[in-house]
Amino acid sequence: MERFFRLKELGTNVRTEIMAGLTTFMTMAYILAVNPIILTPAGLSWEGVFLATALAAGIFTIAMGLFVNFPVALAPGMGLNAYFASVVIASQATGKPISASMALTAVFISGIIFIILTVTQVRQMLITAVPDSLKHAITVGIGLFIAIIGLKNSGLMTIVVDSFSDIPQKSFTAVSGAETVIVLGSFHNAEVVFTIVAIVLIALLMVLRVPGAILFGIIATTIIAIITGHVNVSEVLEGKTWVPNFSELQVWHFDFAGVFEVGLITVILTFTFVELFDTFGTLVGTANRAGIMKDPEKGKKKIGKAMFVDAIGVSGGAVLGTSTVTAYVESSAGIAQGGRSGLTAVTTGICFLLAVFLSPLVALVPGSATAAALIIVGVLMMQSVKEIDFSDMVYAIPAFFTLALMPFTYSIANGISFGIVLYVLLAAVANLFGKGKYNIHWLMWILAILILGRYIFLGGE
Repeated sequence: MERFFRLKELGTNVRTEIMAGLTTFMTMAYILAVNPIILTPAGLSWEGVFLATALAAGIFTIAMGLFVNFPVALAPGMGLNAYFASVVIASQATGKPISASMALTAVFISGIIFIILTVTQVRQMLITAVPDSLKHAITVGIGLFIAIIGLKNSGLMTIVVDSFSDIPQKSFTAVSGAETVIVLGSFHNAEVVFTIVAIVLIALLMVLRVPGAILFGIIATTIIAIITGHVNVSEVLEGKTWVPNFSELQVWHFDFAGVFEVGLITVILTFTFVELFDTFGTLVGTANRAGIMKDPEKGKKKIGKAMFVDAIGVSGGAVLGTSTVTAYVESSAGIAQGGRSGLTAVTTGICFLLAVFLSPLVALVPGSATAAALIIVGVLMMQSVKEIDFSDMVYAIPAFFTLALMPFTYSIANGISFGIVLYVLLAAVANLFGKGKYNIHWLMWILAILILGRYIFLGGE
């Protein structure tokens, strides 16, 4: 094992690597409870999503460890799973409803595109093309988007309906009134109370720097909910079994004809685009923390291999029946515990595979606990806002619209689209009038033209 994972060369040992893998699992195991709750409203079964989440995370994390020797874990990504669900749910109000099978097909196709971009090195070119300010704004915007999902699911936020009665986001809880658009939920609502309890517990654990704070906060909230009777154990466990029912897995649940009939090109590109930058940031960040980038050449090669495994994971996860699988930033928790090799990833992956036998326990987790986890993840993703140069309006304005439009229009695609077009426009004008020298990659011009065409000729649909 030491020889295969080159443990001595990396300055680590088996015990350290296993403990690091367990730490990584503890910090990201919340996805086992959160992902089914997010995706079931889109028409997928709870059991099927749970199994797909555990299997995809297990298989592709182990692949990362064995083939790349990299201490990074993969699982269905937060933000992209919410986008997946919102695309399906929002479409029901239109004349062209999108089914879960169509959305899974879009994820699968985005994975194929991702593989091609990785193999042909175009992926690195795209990363160079988009300015850092927009990359960070995308991360922050997704964080806000995730937080709004959590606030909505918990009842902490409700949307007011009066003159706004034609709002397309039908998944929001609505109340009558016209003084404001969004109001605070009622504290007489048990879901709201338990969400606040969960937020406080997770926040305290994070302040105390407890590894796996989100997971432990979810567990503690679940125990409190069971003790107080908020969760009826016998009712929840009725029909549940410790033996995984793999017949629930929606393997190859695709509808290629439907995708092209409805026209999901924008959705496919959004999955590809967001995953592109999310993965790049995670892999480079974790590689730096693990000391892999001390040798730039070796570091780049390793990240290239990691990107390839990640790209296969996108399509592979869709085949199993879940939304986009991506590298997890929570892997940095395991790296902080000393994880330096693929043995860390293999340990984490094995934990996820064993989790398929725990679905009855995961089913007990109340929606309020997972909603709190979403809100806290939003907090973590907000950290990237400090990397945006708000003193330069050429960067500040596109970044603001990118991060603001994602949550407020309930669309990741809208935020990215406006950010790209505004940057190209403002940078070009500044260059033209000698107010600065901003780099506009030729790919940014192409993206801006395509986006304008989409909104002008398709009305943004």
